[in-house]
Amino acid sequence: MSQLLPLWPGLAAALALGLTVGALAGFPRSRATWLAAGLPLLALAGLIGLAAFGTAPGRAGLRIEIAALVLAGYLAGCGLGALGRMLSGRA
Repeated sequence: MSQLLPLWPGLAAALALGLTVGALAGFPRSRATWLAAGLPLLALAGLIGLAAFGTAPGRAGLRIEIAALVLAGYLAGCGLGALGRMLSGRA
């Protein structure tokens, strides 16, 4: 947990950016946008796989883990922002 303390500004910024983008864009409406929205999820799965198997040791592995954390925060913010837009009736 103490390793995450220096990363909190980046994680908070990713969450805030995701909330903003999700609130402005909302949930995808067409099939093509659903497929495009799945690409960041595939990237997150790939980063988590790389981090879990330890394919990149040292500083490169740390960068992969940080990228996975930041992307997960951004995607969570996007989902929460889109949910807030839907619940407010602006969708």
